Amino acid sequence: MFEQELRKARNIGIVAHIDAGKTTTTERILFHTGKVHKLGTVDSGTATMDWMEQEQERGITITSAATYCGWRGHSINIIDTPGHVDFTVEVERSMRVLDGLVVVFCAVGGVQPQTETVWRQANKYRIPRIIFVNKLDRSGADYFRCIEQVETKFGAAPVAVAIPYYKEGAPAGVVDLVTMELEVSDPDAKFGARRMPLPEELVESANEWRVKMLERLSDFDDGIAEKFLEDEEITSEQIYCAMRRATIEDGLMPVMCGTSAKDIGVQLLLNAVVDYLPSPLDVPPVEGIDSKTGQKMTRRPSVDEPLAALAFKIAKEPHVGHITYLRVYSGTIRKNSKVFNANSCKKDRVTRILRMHANRREELEELTAGSIGAVVGLKTVDTGDTLTTETEPILLENITFPEPVISVAIEPESKGDYQKMTGALHELVKEDPTFRSETNGDLEQTVISGMGELHLEIIVDRLKREFNVLTTVGKPKVAFKETITREIEAEGSYVKQSGGSGHFAKVRLRLEPLEPGSGFEFEEQVKGGEVPQEYFAAVRRGVEEAMKAGVVGQYPVIDVKAILLGGAFHEVDSNEQAFRIAASMAFRDAMKRGRPVLKEPIMNVKITMPDEYVGGVMQDISSRRGRIAEMELATGNFRELSANVPLSEMFGYSTVLRNNTQGRAGFSMEFHSYQQVPESLSEMMIKKGA
Repeated sequence: MFEQELRKARNIGIVAHIDAGKTTTTERILFHTGKVHKLGTVDSGTATMDWMEQEQERGITITSAATYCGWRGHSINIIDTPGHVDFTVEVERSMRVLDGLVVVFCAVGGVQPQTETVWRQANKYRIPRIIFVNKLDRSGADYFRCIEQVETKFGAAPVAVAIPYYKEGAPAGVVDLVTMELEVSDPDAKFGARRMPLPEELVESANEWRVKMLERLSDFDDGIAEKFLEDEEITSEQIYCAMRRATIEDGLMPVMCGTSAKDIGVQLLLNAVVDYLPSPLDVPPVEGIDSKTGQKMTRRPSVDEPLAALAFKIAKEPHVGHITYLRVYSGTIRKNSKVFNANSCKKDRVTRILRMHANRREELEELTAGSIGAVVGLKTVDTGDTLTTETEPILLENITFPEPVISVAIEPESKGDYQKMTGALHELVKEDPTFRSETNGDLEQTVISGMGELHLEIIVDRLKREFNVLTTVGKPKVAFKETITREIEAEGSYVKQSGGSGHFAKVRLRLEPLEPGSGFEFEEQVKGGEVPQEYFAAVRRGVEEAMKAGVVGQYPVIDVKAILLGGAFHEVDSNEQAFRIAASMAFRDAMKRGRPVLKEPIMNVKITMPDEYVGGVMQDISSRRGRIAEMELATGNFRELSANVPLSEMFGYSTVLRNNTQGRAGFSMEFHSYQQVPESLSEMMIKKGA
């Protein structure tokens, strides 16, 4: 019975570039499935999934929101994600726990910058997906161009399973190429749409596109290919079965179309979620390691297996406390039961179990394998932790988050609110793994860091509204880094012996520069027992502590490899503290002599503008030390320019671009890489970042 229910479960996410219509599409889905009885809109601030005040005011999604609904006897868990690059953490952690995706494209914008980001994230987690081309009612909409872009830009295999139907120049419905029926919006129909035979004027075009659909499907299914070549009849059921298998196993991507705001094509999209996207039984068993032995292991989606659940999001709500969002891969979590945190090796008690509907909650008695829900009461859990059993523990792969790229100094307007602000920032850090808060002891200054100006603006606004803390914010600062450019060896000695117990440690290190983006590596090449193995971990900790502040501008060090070559120890006076300090001294000495350089975050900037402004925009980007990567036709007389530009040069760019193009251009940017600052600018950058 449980397996039958699980086969009818779908855990999906809705992702897209900002303003492609994700939240509106979700709202329509909830309305048609009976989850809401009054339609909200993004523009009016009444959309169900955009429940935060900041979301309602700005008309954008900031935090991922979970909900659920039912369709054709299937249960569907939905996570609506943000489209703005500053909140990419919400997409990343949602992707980690989803089985399938609906990728929404704007029929005018096509493949836009943030779409490329979420596509890469989906590829990383190998998530089957279907495509919904939205906003067919907008001027310049081109459904078939969108499909072509998906194929050429992503190297994907999209297949149109529907085509739009226009009446008097406006979208009026969609043609289902599988059943060869026309679906039109009808408020009086049971599910908001009704089906009818194809009008005569559509038959030829529909047949042409159905043949293209079967040709593409034949590349993935031998049975369909054989029937197609022999001109045999292919039933709708055969197409559904072949399309589902190819979508889940081989990367085929069914494409639908419509206009969510006008309720066109939403029912066909819902059918596609059920027909083509996987259930928890259709995806491979989750992999992890035995936290006791380190051996690889898997867990199947079954209540008979030991518990394995991943905490993918933590939020704090008034009158409830911390809510931990979970994906349960195997086993069962029950109300008032104890769970084991495989990351911290601590036990915790689940006091309440919830099924979320945006910011509303439904109490449950348990969460079973294959489900997504939330629990209250966990005190030791962070984002990415695994909840399991103490007797049969499994440690699932954690979630990797990008590092912050921008910082500002912040202080409370009232000195008496300092402790209050510190506590609030601690709560926000726990919620958001891409947000940092650090206190500089020397300057008595609190610095917060995030993914962009909007990210930090929202943080400051939340401090005011949710925690009642008014703050003063300094100018944005770039998160510079340091590294070395040549291989170097150095020795650090920490010797304090004045009778009785002392300290003695000598550490010899070699530092090597790594490729950009490599991070930090540590290796031991000790010969002859010069440094006992029991001190290796202390040496590594000493190096990692020293990496927090480099020698050029006291910025964190990245992209280096530290190799422990040897040293010396004393039978009585050596200890972990001594080796940690000696390692730190050796590292700093090596940094000074390793030709250290400053590195700055480079952003991938995409600008869409009319032809007549291309020259001026390119000149402005070049003046910001930007490098033009490519230029291509967007739509009509609009061009899309891609460039790599230092973040330090992009502050306030939106105002400049608006003024230079009479408000007709738009841009987006995301982190690209860290690159070396030219020597001529390095000293000035340090002063600007200080």
